[in-house]
Formats: sequence, C-alpha cells, structure tokens
Amino acid sequence: MNTIIKVLCRAVVLLIMISTVAFAGGENRAGTSAAPELLIPIGARYLSMGGAPIGDATGIEAIFWNPAGLDRADRSANAFFSNRRFIADISINSFAVSGKFGFGTLGLSLRAYDIGDINVTTEEAPDGTGEIFNPTYFTAGLTYSRQLADRVAIGINANVVNESFGRVSATGFAFDIGVQYSNLVGINGFSTGVVVKGIGPAMQYGGSGLWVPATAQGSDRGVTFYQVQAASFDLPSVIEIGLSYRLSLDDMNTFTFAGSFQNNNYAYDEYRVGVEYSYNQVLFLRAGNNFAANVPAGQQNVFQNPKTLQNITFGVGLNFNDIGGTNVSLDYAFVPAEYFSNNHVIELRVGF
Repeated sequence: MNTIIKVLCRAVVLLIMISTVAFAGGENRAGTSAAPELLIPIGARYLSMGGAPIGDATGIEAIFWNPAGLDRADRSANAFFSNRRFIADISINSFAVSGKFGFGTLGLSLRAYDIGDINVTTEEAPDGTGEIFNPTYFTAGLTYSRQLADRVAIGINANVVNESFGRVSATGFAFDIGVQYSNLVGINGFSTGVVVKGIGPAMQYGGSGLWVPATAQGSDRGVTFYQVQAASFDLPSVIEIGLSYRLSLDDMNTFTFAGSFQNNNYAYDEYRVGVEYSYNQVLFLRAGNNFAANVPAGQQNVFQNPKTLQNITFGVGLNFNDIGGTNVSLDYAFVPAEYFSNNHVIELRVGF
C-alpha cells in the first residue's frame, strides 16, 4: 500500500508541474474556451466558503470540489440536490447519488443548465423571426473514490458534456483527478488536497445548422449546400491546491479554516479563503472570499476577473441527525455579483 501511495504522490506532483507550465498566461485566453459551464460551482455548503475547502471537502459534494473526498462520507449512501440562480436568469439544477462498496465509493451526478427561451434571428430578420429556441446544456458524471489509507484518499470524475441549441450541438469528455491527505505533518485536523479538473479533448460543434446554401465559383452546379467547418476549442482546465484546518474548541464548538489556489488556463489565477463555524454539528455559519491575482488596472471585467461574479460569499446550514435513521442537511449560500443579479444557492443532502 505504501508503494501505491508513493507512486500516486509522484504522479500528482508531475501533473502539477506540467499543468502549471501549460496553464501559464491563461488570462490572455479568457472567454475562448469550450464548455465554461464545467467550472461554475455547484452546491451551497462549500460555495459559501468561497470554494476554498479543496483539502477538506468530504461527502457527496466532493464530486465537484475534489472527488477524492467522496469516499470519506459519513453515511454509506447519499443523495444531493442543489439549485443555483445564476447570472442572466440562468438556473442550474444539480443532482447526485453515491454508495459505498467494498472497492470504494461510486457516484453518479447530473448538472442541467436552464438558459431559457431565445429569439431566432437571421440576416434577413435581425429583430427576430418569431421563432424561439431553448439551449440544452448538461453534464453527466461517474465518480470513483477510495480511501487508500487513514490519511490518503484519491478520486476521479469522468464527465460527459453536451451542448445543443438550434440545429447544432457538441459533445465532449472531461476528467477530474483529485488527492487528499489528512493530518498533515502529524497535526490532527490539518489537511491538504490537490485536484486537476477539465482534462479532455477539444470540443467542436456540428449539425445541420452549419450547412449553408452557396454557389461555387467557376461551377455549373448551381446552388449547393456546403458545411461550415466549426473551430474546435479546448476545455477550461484548472489545477487547485488547498489547505484546511479544523479546530475543535470543545464538544460543541468547531471552526474550520480553508485556503486554496487555483491555476486556470482560461482566466486569471484565483486565491480563495473560507471559514466555517459549527455549533454541535447542527448549526453552521460560513463565509468566504476569492480574488483574482495580478489583474491589471482597467481590465477588471466579467471575462477576465472571476471576482466580478463571485467575490465575498456567505452561507448558513442546518444538519438534522438521525431522523428515522436518516441524516438530512439543508444549506444556503448567498453570492453577491457586481454586474448581474445576486446568486442564491440552496442545497439538500440526505444520508442513509
């Protein structure tokens, strides 16, 4: 087992080095990636802490934050539902289930994005044709997580990403790989984690909407349909490194402090901090903050500076233990936004 852990740690370190070099200068490519929805945070619990608990994310929410923490769930079976009122009246619904087996924990997840109705416009009818279409965006994932030892856990997500609107669509595959290490340097409650997200091939649109009528020059064929070759775009990959420390003042009062760094290949890098206060593991109060690094003056806009969408965050949670043998948790997060409506996130978790 020790040999396996050493090999995994070396692989993660190598992946960090490669990713850090590959992701350099991501701010110069902001807004040009495929599937940017992959990086929209879901769930209220860790979002209200600024998304900082990469090293301490456990349970079913860890599917998004760091899949290594999924196998560290307190219950053998869990279910999760979350709704986020995102920018521009976009609604994000997320659902996940997980179960522990002898070989680890498996999880299934689904994220659906309700963008709403959009008017169809053409060159001849720029104000609209009277028709509407509804874009369909969703991400379905399979997660495997295992705690290799008392201190070490690993996890991987395999996601299918689908985007379609009008008569065009694109499908892609994205993988997340995470590791967590507890009781770092022998300190109880001190944890670290590393996760790489959005690794996969480029996405490209296709479909009948890309066929256009045209007449080839120097040809007697007349009007013929030709396919426009859409460009392909890389996925928005990130690497995140986090530290967390859980401090128990007594049997009733516990604080959790977390910090993380995110290296992004299509945006400015981010620093995140968060804190959680727990009273008797029933009432939770949370707050967080994240900010982009090295943003030049005059360039703090929605495409280049993530903090315009998610800066200071707040949240509250209630945990109801042993309701008929079932654990039920309800969480809420408030995410202020500078240029759009404030975000409201609710989350329901059930453990069996």
